[in-house]
Amino acid sequence: MLDRKQKLSRLIELGLEVSQISDLDVLLEKILTEARKLVNADAGSIYIKEGKDTLKFSHAQNDTLQAKLGPGKKLIYTTFSMPINNKSIAGFVANNGTTSNIPDAYKISSVLPFSFDGSYDKISGYHTQSMLTVPLKNTRGQIIGVLQMINAQDDDGNIIAFLDEDEPLVQHFANMAANAIERAQLTRTTIMRMISMAELRDPKETGPHVNRVAAYSLEIYEAYAKRKGIPQKKIDAQRDALRMAAMLHDVGKVAISDNILKKPGKFTEEEYAVMKQHTVLGARLFNGARSDFDEIAEEVALNHHERWDGKGYPGHIDLETGKPLPGYADEDGNPRGKKEEEIPLFGRIVAIADVYDALSCKRVYKEAWSEEDVLEALKSGAGSQFDPELIDVFMEIIDVIRSIQARYPDRE
Repeated sequence: MLDRKQKLSRLIELGLEVSQISDLDVLLEKILTEARKLVNADAGSIYIKEGKDTLKFSHAQNDTLQAKLGPGKKLIYTTFSMPINNKSIAGFVANNGTTSNIPDAYKISSVLPFSFDGSYDKISGYHTQSMLTVPLKNTRGQIIGVLQMINAQDDDGNIIAFLDEDEPLVQHFANMAANAIERAQLTRTTIMRMISMAELRDPKETGPHVNRVAAYSLEIYEAYAKRKGIPQKKIDAQRDALRMAAMLHDVGKVAISDNILKKPGKFTEEEYAVMKQHTVLGARLFNGARSDFDEIAEEVALNHHERWDGKGYPGHIDLETGKPLPGYADEDGNPRGKKEEEIPLFGRIVAIADVYDALSCKRVYKEAWSEEDVLEALKSGAGSQFDPELIDVFMEIIDVIRSIQARYPDRE
């Protein structure tokens, strides 16, 4: 448990750390993790304001429930919305802009307008006791969400009330977090506008699709990286850029002619050759990397159609000219496909995420496949189309994959 001097020192560091994260989902996870550390909370959640009068339950953590899971497993949670009013604790805090510090959620005074809903405790077997709920306010004093910490702990792990002296620290952090969230929301909005532009051209490139592919990719990478013993610091450094890059994996399709992109039937060889250029065109948008995001976005756009057996595209090419790199032309003068670990890791990851989502979802030209058939297709493609070790990782985290699929349903 941090002392007050350590908390103040950490608070200064956190201002810089959260300001450097651009992806909204990665940022929410970071904010909740660090807020809980400041007050030694066992669990917590974040609600983000949607519209004028709704809160969306957007992220949750719970160390006690996490510890009950097997190695490598993640806590599964579902998102939901609630009205901003005085009936719930989070709704009250958002409605009034004030902090609520409750020593025991099951002993809330009847004179207060809100009450605690213990239904999740009954389902999960968890016991919520102390709760510190803080509004997320931007620099203009507007409420953009709510940060909630649950079950403060002493050094021996006993549940205690949240300290009054911690409230100003958490409120200050919440204000910094709110501004970082607004910046991340602006970034997400910009990316989604690019996706919307692509969707006008290709109906398959929808917001839910790219969010699922990005979230799947992040989970595959994290599970793989932990299996390989990659330090958590390095994992954290790349998660932010990977999620955004995965959302833009097919952005090069905006440069493909409608005659090809929207063709209902099978492509001719010439049309298919043009279609495959979306990988190169997308990668060129991020060429001349000025940041980790540019570098990873170029890697993903260029390589997510390569195959483990070397039969994918666009292969070993010069990005500027589109011609084969010296020594990498096949007998017909075409670029030789990258194979196995010649394909960059993030390209191999997004390839699996993209195919899984494409097969799982209904399209104008096909019905959704059953999960059994989709998983069988991925398993049968291990060692030919896909990196076999990454397929093993994917199967190990299938529960998390399913929860992501439910979190980003297709629009009706």
